[in-house]
Amino acid sequence: MAVQTLDSATITAQERYTTSSVTSKDGTTIGYRQLGRGPGLILLHGSMESAQSHMQLAEALADSFTVYLPDRRGRGLSGPYSKDHSIRKDVEDMDALLTKTGAHTVFGVSSGALIWLQAALTLPAIHKAALFEPALVVNDSISTNFIMRLDRELGDGKIDAAMVTAMLGAQMGPPIFQRFPRWLLKKLTNMMMVSEDKNAKSGDITMRMLAPTVRYDFLIVDEMKAALESFESIRADVLLLGGSKSPAYLRTALGALEKILPHAKRVEFAGLDHSATGNRDQRGAPEQVAQVMCQFLSR
Repeated sequence: MAVQTLDSATITAQERYTTSSVTSKDGTTIGYRQLGRGPGLILLHGSMESAQSHMQLAEALADSFTVYLPDRRGRGLSGPYSKDHSIRKDVEDMDALLTKTGAHTVFGVSSGALIWLQAALTLPAIHKAALFEPALVVNDSISTNFIMRLDRELGDGKIDAAMVTAMLGAQMGPPIFQRFPRWLLKKLTNMMMVSEDKNAKSGDITMRMLAPTVRYDFLIVDEMKAALESFESIRADVLLLGGSKSPAYLRTALGALEKILPHAKRVEFAGLDHSATGNRDQRGAPEQVAQVMCQFLSR
């Protein structure tokens, strides 16, 4: 594949990382952050996240790896989604980044992990993949019917309602939220977004900014519902990671993948949930995750 790249890296004000970009097959710019030294590792975030969401995990890995943190489409340094978006375009984006960086090791979270699973089917550059709770639906383990409501609410500009629909549909947030009335959840969500907007620093990517991207994550989740059996042809070494307190459908997906992937190892983090890979202020445990990843990736 012919890939255009921007060769000059820009030093950021923080001086902890550099930024650069690649051009995907359809001409979309995919921007990324880079830090550390050693073999290349591409770290791909999940839904309602950006490259910022895993900076502390990247820093914990930076002594052993050159870590690349792309912003997926619609976020931060990267260009917009196209109307005909599918997981194929996500794979093309990562193919462009693999080609530029020469990396053979990847890490993905949730929908980002699902993208790497699909990529590993066709991209021989991927030798090792660490995947945290791929958002894979197995035997209707979770309904995706809520996506239609989500689309309507986003289309009507009802961001607070859409965020509640996404949270409840994906079974995220504290379990008690599942018992709260929607009007209360909407009020709490709106208060959170207003506070976040008020305190956001220059360059921060807020919940309100991320909201339009969530529909694309759920569309690829829906697209990949019947993909499980195809993954048995993946030849890369795979580390499957998850938290003991994560939703049941995510643990179901890990169990199914453990059985079908030819070269897979599974590790569960006791007491952690779907936020485990994120920054500490988002209830993450980046150092704990990094330790397990380093053991696997350095073998």
